[in-house]
Amino acid sequence: MSAPITETERVERVRRVADGAAALIVVVVIVTVDGGVSVPTGWLWFVFPAGAAAVAVLRRYRALIFAACAAFVASVSTVESAQLGLAAAALVFLSTGSDPARRPWLGWAGGLAGAAGSFALALVQQRGPYEQLFLLVGVGYLLAALLRSWARASAVTREAAALRGHTAWLEQRTNLARELHDVVGHHVTAMVVQAEAGQLGPDPAAALRRIADSGRTALRDLDTLVVHLRDPGAEISVSQPPRLSDIDELLAQPLRQSGVAVNVRLDAEPGLDEAGALAAYRITQEALTNVARHAGATAAWVELVRVGAGARLRVSDDGIGPPRAPVRGSGLLGIAERVSSLGGSWGLHPRPGGGTLLEVCLPVARP
Repeated sequence: MSAPITETERVERVRRVADGAAALIVVVVIVTVDGGVSVPTGWLWFVFPAGAAAVAVLRRYRALIFAACAAFVASVSTVESAQLGLAAAALVFLSTGSDPARRPWLGWAGGLAGAAGSFALALVQQRGPYEQLFLLVGVGYLLAALLRSWARASAVTREAAALRGHTAWLEQRTNLARELHDVVGHHVTAMVVQAEAGQLGPDPAAALRRIADSGRTALRDLDTLVVHLRDPGAEISVSQPPRLSDIDELLAQPLRQSGVAVNVRLDAEPGLDEAGALAAYRITQEALTNVARHAGATAAWVELVRVGAGARLRVSDDGIGPPRAPVRGSGLLGIAERVSSLGGSWGLHPRPGGGTLLEVCLPVARP
C-alpha cells in the first residue's frame, strides 16, 4: 500500500505536468510550422538545443534562456504562422515559472519585446500585423503567475500549519513545566514542612504517615506528568483536585501543622469559571508554598472575594517580606503565565504591618 502524497509532492507534480504540457506545445508547434515565418524555418529549431541546455546544464539561467526563446519565436511569427503565438506563450510560461525572482519579469519582457518586434516588422513590410500575439504572451504570463501564486499559497499554508503545531507543542511543554512545579513542588515542600514539624511535635509517627501520604501523592502526580511527556496527546490529570473548597484542607493544613496560623476566607460564589478556579487554586498553592519555604511567618491569610467585574485573590503573611529585587523564578513565572492567559493582573507587594502580599485580579465568567 503506497503512502499518500504530501501537499508538497502534489504541488510539484502539478508544476511538472504544467511544464511538460508547455514544452509539448513548443515542440508540436515548431515541428509543424512549414512556412509564413520571417526567417528560414530551420532557424526555429535552435529553440530545442537552447531549451535542452536550460533544463540540463544552465539551470541558473533557465528563465533568461526561455525568455530569449520566447522573444525570438514571437519576433519571427506572422499572420501566416499564427500558431507560433502558442509556442511563444508556452515559452513565456516556462520562463516565468522557472524565474527565482519574487516578481518575475524576464518572460513577460521577452514575450512583449518579440511581439512588438513582429508587429513593427509587419508594419514596415506592409503585411497584416499579428496583434493577437500580445494577448497570447499575456495569457502565458498570467497562467504562470497563477500557478506560482497557488504554489506559494500552498507553501504558506504548510508553514502556518507547522508553526501552529510547534506553538501547540511549546504550549504543552509550558503547561507541563508549570504543573510539575506547582504540583510536585508543593508536595515536596509539604513533606519538608511536615518532617521539620514532626521533629518537634508530640507525635512523630503521625508526621511520618503524613509524609508518606504526601510522597505517594507526589509520585502518582509525577507519573501522570511523565506519561504526558511521552504522549503529548494525553491530557494532564493529576490527583490534586483543582477545587477552591480544598484550599483550606489541602493547602493550608500542612502550614498549620508546622506552626503557621493560616486563615482562609473564600466567597461562596466568586464568579470564576473552571479555568479561573484552577488558576486561583494553583496561585494559592504557589503562594503558600513560598510562605512555607521563604517567609519565616507565624501567620498567613488567604482571601478570595468577588469585587465588581472581577475576583480578587490575596495571599499574605507576616514574615520577612518580599526581597528588594524579587527573583522571577519558576513560581512567579507560572503565576504570571496563568494570570496573563486569563486577562487578569497581579502584583507582589510588602504587607502593611510587615510581611508579603500577593494580590491577583481575575476576570469573572460571563453569564
